Amino acid sequence: MSATLMVQGTTSDAGKSTLVTALCRWLKRQGVSVVPFKPQNMALNSAVTADGGEIGRAQAVQAQAAGLAPHTDMNPVLLKPNSDTGAQVIIHGQAIGNMNAVDYHAYKQTAHAAVLASHQRLTAQYPVVMVEGAGSPAEINLRAGDIANMGFAEAVDCPVILIADIDKGGVFAHLVGTLELLSPSEQARVKGFVINRFRGDIALLQPGLDWLQQRTGKPVLGVLPYLMDFHLEAEDAIDVRQAHKGAELLKVVVPVLPRISNHTDFDPLRLHPQVDLQFIGPGQAIPSADLIILPGSKSVRADLAHLREQGWEAAIQRHLRYGGKLLGICGGLQMLGSRIDDPLALEGTAGSSAGLGLLEFVTVLEAQKQLRNVQGVLSLEQAAVSGYEIHAGVSSGPALESPAVHLNDGRGDGACSADGQVIGTYLHGLFESSAACAALLRWAGLRQVQQVDYHALRERDIERLADLVEAHMDTGKLRELCGL
Repeated sequence: MSATLMVQGTTSDAGKSTLVTALCRWLKRQGVSVVPFKPQNMALNSAVTADGGEIGRAQAVQAQAAGLAPHTDMNPVLLKPNSDTGAQVIIHGQAIGNMNAVDYHAYKQTAHAAVLASHQRLTAQYPVVMVEGAGSPAEINLRAGDIANMGFAEAVDCPVILIADIDKGGVFAHLVGTLELLSPSEQARVKGFVINRFRGDIALLQPGLDWLQQRTGKPVLGVLPYLMDFHLEAEDAIDVRQAHKGAELLKVVVPVLPRISNHTDFDPLRLHPQVDLQFIGPGQAIPSADLIILPGSKSVRADLAHLREQGWEAAIQRHLRYGGKLLGICGGLQMLGSRIDDPLALEGTAGSSAGLGLLEFVTVLEAQKQLRNVQGVLSLEQAAVSGYEIHAGVSSGPALESPAVHLNDGRGDGACSADGQVIGTYLHGLFESSAACAALLRWAGLRQVQQVDYHALRERDIERLADLVEAHMDTGKLRELCGL
């Protein structure tokens, strides 16, 4: 028999991803085979799976917590916004096209079938399926045809835990208000509450917890404390927290593009003790830096036009004149070339855009995405690197004869400029490789680089989350809800 337990949140960023990650590792510690699952995800941070598809990065981290390789069944529907009203729709890891909100609403029945098929396959393999909802179940305008929250829970008849973030304020209103907006059958599904990111003396909170249980008839399953110095890859929002660091720092700036994708690439730099990483948003002054990084983008031509409007092209030229280094990743690589062609209107209106002209190659956007997990060595210091490719563009031109990365499959990836100031690569996740990160930081101007094991940091914090479950939650009730 397989049990399914779902975590839903009162708001976005309430802690759903974090709690699912924590519960997966907590169960794994007990020898329970558990698999993470998110029916529908809307995010521009994605990962490549072992079966050659694309899922949200949060589910890849949850897979790590469960001791599993990421698989497309863990996130059968992924929506990658490419405008305010439209998104690329990815089903079972493969892009099927772009849809606006109205078209996707009509498509939901098909998407729902894909969700249930994946869930059925997982329940056949694992005794516990740990499910993450999306946004809030009380979004009234999205209730019809819902496949992300209570619509899914009703379809598979599973219990629900509702989590809220007390750090945002109004936690009791969030929990009671969300419950009130659910139907009677949905309310019955909610088996308890979790309050996330609490600071202070729990005794001061206890009267509120007692009132909540009396008001709703549902228990508080746990109050999770605020974790300092904690990092877990964000599902969508950019994490701009700054850690305390020394005085001698390499200054790195990243423009925040309207459709920035896989900004989790920069988490290892944000956490590095010798790097001052700044995300520069629209209208902000562009500071001087040792290294500028152009990130990935879901709408490369539109985001390149945005960069120009914000003054980045002139700033980059000035940066290079004064000896600064420039790195482009995925969409950022494509911007470095001489031209970007979109003949099939994959990312907007069909047409071409002039690139920044810093590397001699042309990119053509094609319908078939390139999805690969890869390994190789950087041209810099022959440093070992691993990462993943997620891109629709195919680049060609003389600059690619001096690749940035030599891949183990015999291909060259990206390009290096003749003067050594500009590097472009399609590889996401390259800073997660300690040797590659150190080589890139030395190239950017840091003389003595401290080696940081990013994977060990992530593993440490996953373990800390499991410790919180053990110390601050009703583990007996959790085991009951997991069918154990």
